[in-house]
Amino acid sequence: MTGTFASFNTALSALRYQQIAMDVASNNVANATTEGFVRRRAEAVTVGAPTQTSMWSRSSSSGDGVGLGSLQRIVDPFLDLRSRREHGKQAFLDTRVTVLSRVESGVGEPGKSGVSAAMDSFSAAWDDLGNHPDTAASRSQVIATGVAVADALRAQSSNLTSELSDQRNHLMNLADEVSATAADLAAINRNLAAAQFEGTGTNDLLDQRDLLTLRLSELTGAVGTERPDGGMDVTVNGVSLVSGSTAGQVTVISGVAPDGSSDGAPLSLGITVGATTTPLANAAWGGQIGAVAELVTITLPDYLAGLDAVAKTVADSVNSLHTGGYDADGNPGVAFFTYDPAAGAAASLRVALTDPDQVAASSLPGGVLDGGNADALAEGDGAASAYQRLVNGLGSTVQSATRLAQTQQLLTTQVDSSREQLTGVNLDEETINLLVAQRSYEAASKVMSVLDSVLDTLINRTGVTR
Repeated sequence: MTGTFASFNTALSALRYQQIAMDVASNNVANATTEGFVRRRAEAVTVGAPTQTSMWSRSSSSGDGVGLGSLQRIVDPFLDLRSRREHGKQAFLDTRVTVLSRVESGVGEPGKSGVSAAMDSFSAAWDDLGNHPDTAASRSQVIATGVAVADALRAQSSNLTSELSDQRNHLMNLADEVSATAADLAAINRNLAAAQFEGTGTNDLLDQRDLLTLRLSELTGAVGTERPDGGMDVTVNGVSLVSGSTAGQVTVISGVAPDGSSDGAPLSLGITVGATTTPLANAAWGGQIGAVAELVTITLPDYLAGLDAVAKTVADSVNSLHTGGYDADGNPGVAFFTYDPAAGAAASLRVALTDPDQVAASSLPGGVLDGGNADALAEGDGAASAYQRLVNGLGSTVQSATRLAQTQQLLTTQVDSSREQLTGVNLDEETINLLVAQRSYEAASKVMSVLDSVLDTLINRTGVTR
């Protein structure tokens, strides 16, 4: 389009485009702190001569102004992929550290109220009884410190059992959250497909899509793959969780009863789509669910089994020596500790004696005042060493998990920083964009004013004489 009036259209296109540019910059500033928001940029395109020449004519246009090409989201799919992967790993490690640190605090070692201190006091009480087999106070002290050992082991076992129950409940809550998030993402995919077909804006939907996909990665370690229609497909170890507008659900197949207790079967999780449930190995899950599954099936049960082994060693070794001695009346000693193997040695450990005279301190029959058997019991049986190895192993596990989480945090922070530099809103940059758009708008207005003055001269003053 040529001619004087065409210049008005050129200036008008500049006014319209610069108005959009100011609106985009203003929207970026307004959403600078909005979670998941990706900054936009108004891409300009030149409105020029036809790109294909005519057979019998040629364009004499010098340019017909500017137009809006697109409102582009400033993203890098590679950084988005890396961010989801690193966040999934970070969530796995952070969950492990949180739970293991809590368990370590509950162990209370080293400390005055832990199992180790109770064992030392128990051994010291036997040693004191060996030196004073004639005093009832020493015999009572042996029973009291034995009760303290049993109480300390039961308390620690109870803490672990409670933690296991809490983590099973947590696992069910996480499964529900994954299912709800997957359903939300499927709805976003459906809306994106419709918006793309209708030609309406999709940037806000894409922001929500990326935010939901990141959350699924943190929960399950899932991998997201962008669809041609703008949606996102999500898989866990190759099994589809979200495909277009179809969402699956995470199902606890076995291992957890509705009340959060164990149903006696091994833990098994799967993804249900329609009427089909695909089981996944516990090791196939990442993110928070993978960490909880590992804690429930391996880490916490292993420590609880080790604690039961320590309690069994304490009870069996003390009972073996105690039944080989003689009490204050000269009768053969009876079992000092009792426990139920089916319920767990640590959880059911009790002191069987109620009468101080039943303490078998003597190694000689007939009621002889002798502390030989008490001395043998004071020397220990290796249970203290076994417990120390168990606690040291837990401490090493916690330290290793903490180091891995800290190392992963460095990588996650680096990726997030790179992504934030690209997608985040820089207020200084947006201020400059606003000023540029404002000045360009003013310049286009000036062009229109000049054209108006020129036309006024041509129409109203040409040929006028004074």
